Amino acid sequence: MNNFFLENIINQKLLTHQYADVVPNGLQIQGSKIVKKIITGVTACQKLLDISLSYNADTIIVHHGYFWKNESRYIHNIQRKRLKTILSNNINLYSWHLPLDIHPQLGNNAQIAKKLNICIKGNILPYVFWGVIKKTTGFKFAKKIEKAYKKRPIHLYENASIYINRIAWCSGKGQGFIKKAYTFGIDAFLTGEISEETIHIARELGIHFFALGHHATEKDGIRYLGKWLHKKYNLDVDFIDVYNPA
Repeated sequence: MNNFFLENIINQKLLTHQYADVVPNGLQIQGSKIVKKIITGVTACQKLLDISLSYNADTIIVHHGYFWKNESRYIHNIQRKRLKTILSNNINLYSWHLPLDIHPQLGNNAQIAKKLNICIKGNILPYVFWGVIKKTTGFKFAKKIEKAYKKRPIHLYENASIYINRIAWCSGKGQGFIKKAYTFGIDAFLTGEISEETIHIARELGIHFFALGHHATEKDGIRYLGKWLHKKYNLDVDFIDVYNPA
């Protein structure tokens, strides 16, 4: 498949044109004209690049790519090594950020709902979903999260009611939306990251808060994008889960 054609079909699938983002979405670095072997992963770190070379990949698709809005424009040290690896091996680097968080079927938030049996009801913000689960205790839901992701979440519950039914969630760095979600009227909020102030906010609002890790909440979107590419276009795609506890 042609590398620009691949960009076009993913842009169409993820409705990339609808979103203003802090990072360029699509083909960030042009490499081989013909795409034969694709590696997908969460972040275009050096370890993912090195593993991709061992697979003889000509194409890498990630959720966290390069050229972020507030990133230094100087190509030094880590960034120099990463770019040298990509350019010297004629690799295509693609990245989709917000479009892959928001997409109603493939997106990270949709995958969280699927994994935890949450019935999606709508959005509080474009990247903050809300829905309902069968009434359960916060402790049982924490166990459900641990079973689904094979990772124990941080669970804050001081002053919260025992049971939860209405839940909001945002993959990745979504802890800043906890107040907005509470105002909407939810019993629990789930995201990837946690900040120092999140503990006090959750305690004082009296809601359940679950933090599972940025990486854990954002690896399923890119994985299922790869599965979609394989199923629909018969492309050779492997997902590489570079360990990251954060």
